[in-house]
Amino acid sequence: MPVKIAPSVLAADFLRLGAELRAVEAAGADRIHVDVMDGRFVPNLSLGLPLVEAIRRGTTLPVEAHLMIAEPERYAEAFAKAGADTLIVHQENSPHLDRTIGLVHGLGKKAGVALNPSTPATALAEVLAELDLVLVMTVNPGFGGQRFIARMVDKIGQVRAALDQVSPRAELEVDGGIDPESAPRVVAAGARVLVAGTAVFGHPGGPGAGIAALLAAAGG
Repeated sequence: MPVKIAPSVLAADFLRLGAELRAVEAAGADRIHVDVMDGRFVPNLSLGLPLVEAIRRGTTLPVEAHLMIAEPERYAEAFAKAGADTLIVHQENSPHLDRTIGLVHGLGKKAGVALNPSTPATALAEVLAELDLVLVMTVNPGFGGQRFIARMVDKIGQVRAALDQVSPRAELEVDGGIDPESAPRVVAAGARVLVAGTAVFGHPGGPGAGIAALLAAAGG
């Protein structure tokens, strides 16, 4: 499977958001990743429904909403209506995860589940076959620009092996500290979708150069 890049708009220049979206689209980005944080589940506040709506108007690429929020099932329908094509919730704050996955599919959207660094790969065993995407966090969620946690490479391999057994079609995505140094390691372990913020929007040559550098490093 080819390597896909999901630029995280958390690192974009919001004064130039439309131009930033056009730049990553032209550079071959596969989708747009929107980090939604509520200051409760993670220690930060960030992007919400109005921004998802604006991004939906500003790009033809698929949009995925990463819901780092308490009670994500309460807001799933609102984010679906705002234009998200994929809704990613966390295993750690979804006590009725099977129900939440069913809710997302019932809205006609793709369902993804994220795992924090301290959560074992086996935590998704009972729902893995129902998922369109698994997101392995390679930093502790809440802030951009963090250092890649190297020991997550083994977990990526474990998740890939489990998916290959029960749901080979499901995508394996990674998020956190992804740059030209870490990208080949996570791809070798089985990840095929790379979420990157600083490495894309903070690249000295601009977002297009950032994506090109990631793809070159990852063999994509």
